[in-house]
Amino acid sequence: MVQMTSEIMAAFRSCRIFPLATASRNGEPNVAPMGAVYPREPDTIWIGNQFMKATIRNVMENPRACLYIWGPGIQGCYKIKGDVQVVDRGDDYETMRQEVAKVKPGLLCRSLLVMKITEIYECMPGEHAGDRLA
Repeated sequence: MVQMTSEIMAAFRSCRIFPLATASRNGEPNVAPMGAVYPREPDTIWIGNQFMKATIRNVMENPRACLYIWGPGIQGCYKIKGDVQVVDRGDDYETMRQEVAKVKPGLLCRSLLVMKITEIYECMPGEHAGDRLA
């Protein structure tokens, strides 16, 4: 099982927007900025769907995705790949719906993307750029 380190978890807390890349069954790429992104366990990331169209269509056809973590004030730069499941009912979805409503009252969380991490890569420039961390 691939797990995030404490440094990666800290980067999540410092970042506000996370680019999420997906691709259709035929390989047509899509990247979209995500705001409601929460590490839930060392090997799982929750992503709230408030406005997704192409992203949802893509993960329904091809459940692989890549999340990028980097921004001002963040120590490190990480590319996280994983398998995504779309959840639109149940306890986990209700928890995410409430999290989104707490941050942005009135904003509807239409579904929850549950990403199980399969790979983590270093993205900082230098000798170790592109190295697999986990």
